[in-house]
Amino acid sequence: MTKGLRLRHLSFHGPARKFATIAFGPGLNVVHGASNTGKSFIVDAIDFMLGGKGPLRDIPERVGYDQILLAMETLEGHQFTLVRSTEGGAFRLFDGLYSDKLPEGDGTTLADIHSERNEGNLSAYLLAMLDLAHKRVRRNKRGDTNSLSFRNLARLVIINEEEIIQQRSPLSDGNYTADTTNTSVFKLLLTGVDDSKLATTQPRTPEEQSRSAQLDLLDQLIESHRRQVKELAGPPDELEAQRERLGDSMRSQGELLVVSESEFKDAAGRRRDIARRVEEGRDRLTEITSLLDRFTLLDAHYRSDTDRLRGIEEAGSLFGALGAGICPFCGSAPEHHRKAECDFDVDKAVAAAQSEIRKIEVRQRELTQTIATLRKEAVSFERRLPALEEQLASVSGEIDRVVAPNLRQLRTAYRQLADKDGEVREALAIYRGLSDFEQRKAALEREGDASGDGGNSLSDVDLPSATADKFAGIVLSTLKAWHFPEIDRVHFEAKTRDLVINGKNRTSFGKGLRAITQAAFTISLLQYCRQSDTPHPGFVVLDSPLLSYREPEGDGDDLSGTDLNSHFFEFLANLEDDRQVLVIENTDPPSDIQASEQAVKFTKIEGVGRYGFFPVDSAPPAP
Repeated sequence: MTKGLRLRHLSFHGPARKFATIAFGPGLNVVHGASNTGKSFIVDAIDFMLGGKGPLRDIPERVGYDQILLAMETLEGHQFTLVRSTEGGAFRLFDGLYSDKLPEGDGTTLADIHSERNEGNLSAYLLAMLDLAHKRVRRNKRGDTNSLSFRNLARLVIINEEEIIQQRSPLSDGNYTADTTNTSVFKLLLTGVDDSKLATTQPRTPEEQSRSAQLDLLDQLIESHRRQVKELAGPPDELEAQRERLGDSMRSQGELLVVSESEFKDAAGRRRDIARRVEEGRDRLTEITSLLDRFTLLDAHYRSDTDRLRGIEEAGSLFGALGAGICPFCGSAPEHHRKAECDFDVDKAVAAAQSEIRKIEVRQRELTQTIATLRKEAVSFERRLPALEEQLASVSGEIDRVVAPNLRQLRTAYRQLADKDGEVREALAIYRGLSDFEQRKAALEREGDASGDGGNSLSDVDLPSATADKFAGIVLSTLKAWHFPEIDRVHFEAKTRDLVINGKNRTSFGKGLRAITQAAFTISLLQYCRQSDTPHPGFVVLDSPLLSYREPEGDGDDLSGTDLNSHFFEFLANLEDDRQVLVIENTDPPSDIQASEQAVKFTKIEGVGRYGFFPVDSAPPAP
């Protein structure tokens, strides 16, 4: 019986989230609808659950979900579910299909990394389901081989929206050293024969071993940089142009920032000056108030002293008017009074009192003038201070409402530009690092060629001409069935490992036609393997194959006026049940396809159909 796998459910679960799930069946499955609803994320998640390293794309909608379930079955009917953390790592395997509920128990742990020495990993488990366990594929000209990994198969059956328009062979993932392996896997699927019997041409010298080790390390570094490159904003030329634009924006923003900071400094200086004047005025007014209180008290003392001295003056006058009598000071009678022995002289006392009164009156007049001056100064401050305080409030308000917010906004904008410039610089550094690694690798490979080591060479994979012609014939019949315009011949070119369509290299077409011909390559590989009874995972995932209907690059890339859309889906809908195809598209398929139970539309409209992959009401509770 034909071996193969079939996807059944993809589900996300979280402790405080409503589960998100989508079901798949045999034959054609379609997910279509609005952008940014999780369609392409489904492709990423399937790849992640089949051993992809990740990290899984961090979209806001998946926050709060911590486990992913991928339910699958073999064509023989064995059903199982893989469970993995959204952070990656090992898998847990459970018998049966699970989607809306998490399986109980611990399951069987499967490592996420392929190993030929230990079969307790996901890759070995899936390969065993396909009778591809312990297969080997060639990796270089010398005849060295690697153990076949399920990831070698996954890249030929899961085509994301970036890969489907790439301007390179479907057998190339951009890593030159992996192209030999990719072609060997393609050959294995077409012929059913692996490279286990392939013998290494000759023992490697220490120099060759060192070179091989360096190449392996460079491969790892290049692969790491390539993964980072996929997350960048664009190619180097676009980043350089972006950096120039950022530089212009930063200079312009910097000039505005200098002006704004100058305005802020001027306003702050005015505020400090006015605040100083207000503070000095308040301090002086407080001082004047205190002095007035003290001077008023002193004036009262002066009046009291004057009153006392006038009393002495009046008493002296009375003594003179009363005539002789007993002396009030020494107590002697008039006849016994001796002025020599009594030192009191009324006239002198009166004169002294009068003199003291005159002194006090002079001081009192000076004090009165001082008090008047201080009161006048106080009135002046009381009149000026409100105006200064109002001016201070006005300047402070201007700073708080206009100058400071504008300065903060400009600083934030400049900081954002600087951060973006840093990201662009970092991205360019990654590109430069990747270029450096590739150049060093090419130099090592040239050394290997010169020494006879040979390095990696794609032409060394011997794909029989008859097999290549048969595969090309199936691609031709597939494109004709889809009503690809003016198609009359297809050839598989061994040197480029790609299709030549009507005498034109596939990569020479626009991105829309590259997408549809990439889809034809992938579907035809599935068709070929089923017709020839050779191994194949049994399913295909295509993201945006009909790009020429939505975003053609030009008139030659525009298929929107043709009937390819309807024939494309009609062809896939008539596939036999031992084949499964999942198509992700923004454009709507024909109405009969939309009516199928295995067609799901994401509307991005609450209350109308299905909003997206993740439930719109599944947001986690606010902290």
